[in-house]
Amino acid sequence: MSHRLAVFISGSGSNLQAILDAAATGRLKAKVALVVSNRKNAFGLTRAEKADAPTLYFPLKPYQEAGKSREVYDADLAERVNAYRPDLIVLAGWMHILSPAFLNRFPHRVINLHPALPGTFVGVGGIEWAFEAYQRGEIQHGGCMAHYVIPEVDAGAVIAQAVIPILPGDTLDTYEERVHAAEHRVIVEAIQAACQTLALK
Repeated sequence: MSHRLAVFISGSGSNLQAILDAAATGRLKAKVALVVSNRKNAFGLTRAEKADAPTLYFPLKPYQEAGKSREVYDADLAERVNAYRPDLIVLAGWMHILSPAFLNRFPHRVINLHPALPGTFVGVGGIEWAFEAYQRGEIQHGGCMAHYVIPEVDAGAVIAQAVIPILPGDTLDTYEERVHAAEHRVIVEAIQAACQTLALK
Protein backbone atom coordinates (compact mmCIF):
# COMPACT_ATOMS: atom_id res chain seq x y z
CA MET A 1 0.00 0.00 0.00
CA SER A 2 1.30 3.44 -0.94
CA HIS A 3 0.50 6.14 1.61
CA ARG A 4 -0.20 9.73 0.63
CA LEU A 5 2.12 12.38 2.08
CA ALA A 6 1.69 16.11 2.51
CA VAL A 7 5.16 17.60 2.96
CA PHE A 8 5.46 21.05 4.53
CA ILE A 9 8.50 23.20 3.74
CA SER A 10 9.67 26.78 4.20
CA GLY A 11 13.00 26.79 2.36
CA SER A 12 15.25 24.92 -0.05
CA GLY A 13 13.47 21.59 0.35
CA SER A 14 16.52 19.32 0.49
CA ASN A 15 14.66 16.96 2.82
CA LEU A 16 11.68 17.04 0.46
CA GLN A 17 14.09 16.02 -2.32
CA ALA A 18 15.26 13.07 -0.22
CA ILE A 19 11.62 12.00 0.18
CA LEU A 20 10.87 12.44 -3.52
CA ASP A 21 13.97 10.45 -4.49
CA ALA A 22 13.16 7.62 -2.08
CA ALA A 23 9.60 7.43 -3.40
CA ALA A 24 10.76 7.51 -7.04
CA THR A 25 13.16 4.60 -6.53
CA GLY A 26 10.71 2.53 -4.52
CA ARG A 27 12.72 2.70 -1.30
CA LEU A 28 9.75 4.52 0.21
CA LYS A 29 6.28 3.11 -0.41
CA ALA A 30 4.61 6.48 -0.38
CA LYS A 31 3.55 9.27 -2.72
CA VAL A 32 4.01 13.00 -2.19
CA ALA A 33 0.41 14.08 -2.76
CA LEU A 34 1.00 17.73 -1.79
CA VAL A 35 3.85 20.11 -0.97
CA VAL A 36 2.91 23.09 1.21
CA SER A 37 5.00 26.22 1.67
CA ASN A 38 4.42 29.37 3.70
CA ARG A 39 7.04 31.16 1.59
CA LYS A 40 6.41 31.96 -2.06
CA ASN A 41 10.06 31.81 -3.12
CA ALA A 42 10.93 28.58 -1.31
CA PHE A 43 13.03 26.48 -3.70
CA GLY A 44 11.23 23.40 -2.42
CA LEU A 45 8.24 24.47 -4.51
CA THR A 46 10.44 24.22 -7.61
CA ARG A 47 11.58 20.76 -6.54
CA ALA A 48 7.94 19.73 -6.15
CA GLU A 49 6.96 21.07 -9.56
CA LYS A 50 9.84 19.20 -11.21
CA ALA A 51 8.52 16.01 -9.61
CA ASP A 52 4.94 16.78 -10.72
CA ALA A 53 3.80 17.02 -7.11
CA PRO A 54 0.89 19.40 -6.41
CA THR A 55 1.84 22.53 -4.46
CA LEU A 56 0.08 24.91 -2.10
CA TYR A 57 1.45 28.33 -1.16
CA PHE A 58 -0.30 29.36 2.04
CA PRO A 59 1.18 32.45 3.74
CA LEU A 60 0.41 33.65 7.25
CA LYS A 61 0.86 37.36 6.51
CA PRO A 62 -2.61 38.00 5.01
CA TYR A 63 -4.15 36.56 8.18
CA GLN A 64 -1.99 38.77 10.37
CA GLU A 65 -2.84 41.85 8.31
CA ALA A 66 -6.55 41.03 8.67
CA GLY A 67 -6.18 40.66 12.43
CA LYS A 68 -6.95 36.94 12.33
CA SER A 69 -5.39 34.54 14.82
CA ARG A 70 -2.91 31.73 14.22
CA GLU A 71 -5.68 29.31 15.14
CA VAL A 72 -7.82 30.62 12.26
CA TYR A 73 -4.86 30.27 9.89
CA ASP A 74 -4.14 26.75 11.13
CA ALA A 75 -7.79 25.69 10.81
CA ASP A 76 -7.99 27.02 7.25
CA LEU A 77 -4.69 25.36 6.36
CA ALA A 78 -5.96 22.04 7.73
CA GLU A 79 -9.09 22.39 5.60
CA ARG A 80 -7.08 23.00 2.44
CA VAL A 81 -4.66 20.16 3.15
CA ASN A 82 -7.40 17.70 4.05
CA ALA A 83 -8.81 18.04 0.54
CA TYR A 84 -5.73 16.13 -0.72
CA ARG A 85 -6.52 13.18 1.59
CA PRO A 86 -3.05 12.80 3.13
CA ASP A 87 -2.33 9.81 5.31
CA LEU A 88 0.66 11.55 6.89
CA ILE A 89 1.79 15.17 7.27
CA VAL A 90 5.58 15.58 7.18
CA LEU A 91 7.11 18.83 8.47
CA ALA A 92 10.45 18.98 6.66
CA GLY A 93 11.86 22.41 7.38
CA TRP A 94 8.47 24.02 8.08
CA MET A 95 9.12 27.14 10.17
CA HIS A 96 5.72 27.55 11.83
CA ILE A 97 4.57 25.97 15.08
CA LEU A 98 1.21 24.34 14.40
CA SER A 99 -1.52 24.75 17.00
CA PRO A 100 -4.16 22.20 18.03
CA ALA A 101 -6.46 23.87 15.47
CA PHE A 102 -4.37 22.04 12.86
CA LEU A 103 -3.06 19.05 14.82
CA ASN A 104 -6.49 17.92 16.00
CA ARG A 105 -7.55 17.42 12.37
CA PHE A 106 -4.76 14.88 11.87
CA PRO A 107 -4.31 13.07 15.21
CA HIS A 108 -1.02 11.14 15.44
CA ARG A 109 -0.47 11.78 11.74
CA VAL A 110 1.90 14.76 11.83
CA ILE A 111 5.66 14.20 12.11
CA ASN A 112 8.51 16.70 12.30
CA LEU A 113 12.22 16.63 11.52
CA HIS A 114 14.41 18.39 14.10
CA PRO A 115 18.22 18.85 13.96
CA ALA A 116 18.92 17.84 17.55
CA LEU A 117 18.53 14.79 19.75
CA PRO A 118 15.50 14.24 22.02
CA GLY A 119 15.38 16.60 24.96
CA THR A 120 18.17 18.86 23.68
CA PHE A 121 18.27 22.20 21.88
CA VAL A 122 14.56 22.72 21.32
CA GLY A 123 13.58 25.25 18.66
CA VAL A 124 15.04 26.70 15.49
CA GLY A 125 18.70 26.99 16.55
CA GLY A 126 19.43 23.32 17.19
CA ILE A 127 22.49 23.01 14.96
CA GLU A 128 24.13 26.22 16.13
CA TRP A 129 23.39 25.56 19.79
CA ALA A 130 24.85 22.05 19.61
CA PHE A 131 28.02 23.29 17.95
CA GLU A 132 28.42 26.05 20.55
CA ALA A 133 27.90 23.54 23.37
CA TYR A 134 30.60 21.33 21.82
CA GLN A 135 32.99 24.26 21.70
CA ARG A 136 32.35 24.85 25.41
CA GLY A 137 33.21 21.20 26.09
CA GLU A 138 29.67 20.35 27.21
CA ILE A 139 28.88 17.67 24.58
CA GLN A 140 30.79 15.41 22.21
CA HIS A 141 28.07 14.87 19.63
CA GLY A 142 24.84 16.27 18.27
CA GLY A 143 22.20 14.60 16.18
CA CYS A 144 18.80 14.78 14.58
CA MET A 145 15.43 13.14 15.07
CA ALA A 146 11.98 12.76 13.62
CA HIS A 147 9.09 12.76 16.06
CA TYR A 148 5.31 12.96 16.25
CA VAL A 149 4.11 16.53 16.63
CA ILE A 150 2.30 17.62 19.77
CA PRO A 151 1.54 21.18 20.92
CA GLU A 152 4.77 21.25 22.97
CA VAL A 153 7.65 22.10 20.61
CA ASP A 154 9.97 19.20 19.67
CA ALA A 155 8.60 17.08 22.51
CA GLY A 156 6.55 14.35 20.80
CA ALA A 157 7.35 10.65 20.70
CA VAL A 158 10.53 9.95 18.74
CA ILE A 159 10.24 7.78 15.61
CA ALA A 160 13.84 7.77 14.36
CA GLN A 161 17.09 9.49 15.29
CA ALA A 162 20.79 9.64 14.46
CA VAL A 163 23.77 10.55 16.63
CA ILE A 164 26.26 12.76 14.79
CA PRO A 165 29.79 13.13 16.23
CA ILE A 166 31.24 16.63 16.24
CA LEU A 167 34.84 16.31 15.07
CA PRO A 168 37.83 18.37 16.31
CA GLY A 169 38.34 19.97 12.90
CA ASP A 170 34.68 20.78 12.32
CA THR A 171 33.39 24.22 11.53
CA LEU A 172 29.72 25.06 11.94
CA ASP A 173 29.34 24.59 8.17
CA THR A 174 30.94 21.12 8.04
CA TYR A 175 28.94 19.94 11.05
CA GLU A 176 25.75 21.33 9.51
CA GLU A 177 26.44 19.46 6.26
CA ARG A 178 26.66 16.16 8.16
CA VAL A 179 23.48 16.94 10.08
CA HIS A 180 21.60 17.55 6.85
CA ALA A 181 22.96 14.33 5.31
CA ALA A 182 21.74 12.41 8.36
CA GLU A 183 18.37 14.17 8.24
CA HIS A 184 17.83 12.91 4.68
CA ARG A 185 18.17 9.33 5.96
CA VAL A 186 16.22 9.83 9.18
CA ILE A 187 13.19 11.47 7.55
CA VAL A 188 12.77 8.59 5.09
CA GLU A 189 13.20 6.03 7.88
CA ALA A 190 10.64 7.86 10.02
CA ILE A 191 8.08 8.07 7.23
CA GLN A 192 8.43 4.34 6.61
CA ALA A 193 7.91 3.61 10.31
CA ALA A 194 4.97 5.99 10.64
CA CYS A 195 3.31 4.52 7.56
CA GLN A 196 3.74 1.02 8.94
CA THR A 197 2.04 2.16 12.14
CA LEU A 198 -0.83 3.62 10.12
CA ALA A 199 -1.19 0.36 8.18
CA LEU A 200 -1.63 -1.57 11.43
CA LYS A 201 -4.53 0.62 12.60
